[in-house]
Amino acid sequence: MGILGLSHIDVPVTSLEHSEQLFTQHLPFWVKRRGEGYVDVDTGTCILRLLKTRHVEHPVTLRIQVNNVEETTQKLVDLGLRVRYEPMRTEEHELFSQVADSDGNSLVLWRELSEDEYGYTPELPKELSWRPEAEELLKVLLKSVPALFRALVRWRVSKNAEYLAESTRIVGREEVIRSFILSSAKVTRYRVRKPLQDQGIDLEKYTAEFEADERL
Repeated sequence: MGILGLSHIDVPVTSLEHSEQLFTQHLPFWVKRRGEGYVDVDTGTCILRLLKTRHVEHPVTLRIQVNNVEETTQKLVDLGLRVRYEPMRTEEHELFSQVADSDGNSLVLWRELSEDEYGYTPELPKELSWRPEAEELLKVLLKSVPALFRALVRWRVSKNAEYLAESTRIVGREEVIRSFILSSAKVTRYRVRKPLQDQGIDLEKYTAEFEADERL
């Protein structure tokens, strides 16, 4: 069809100067190109074309990912933007707020919540039966994993523990311990030593797992 992809998002504004300042002085974007009645602002992921108009009939909504929703929201409010939604959490584990400029264009500021901010511990992806002490041990061990990688590690260790328990169809502490070790590459297994030791586990019993060349 000859379609190359999305190139610009048109943002109608009544003041090019004011809007350019907002996006390039108070938000970390930069001007890429200027023309008669427009300014192209590069956001790093797409181009915003600020289009000069006498009256904005159809305002747009832009979603901007930020590190600190509360701080960025307050900064924009101090510049005169109007709050539509104060920072809040969503069911999709996001923190977001919404502000509007004088033309009615909305900026949604958002970031993903880390697991440490959920307020609950996600369930394990189980298919077999798990002994309560095994499930509790894995949940405790997972707290040592950085939140950014925890979901992946939870899935990997759970599935590998069930693989190790294939003959009995019941996952116990032994399968969890072995899986927690073997799910890591050999070069990084030193990282799991302390979490296991903190749970009173004798690592000498698992020398073979620590020395295994392959991971599950």
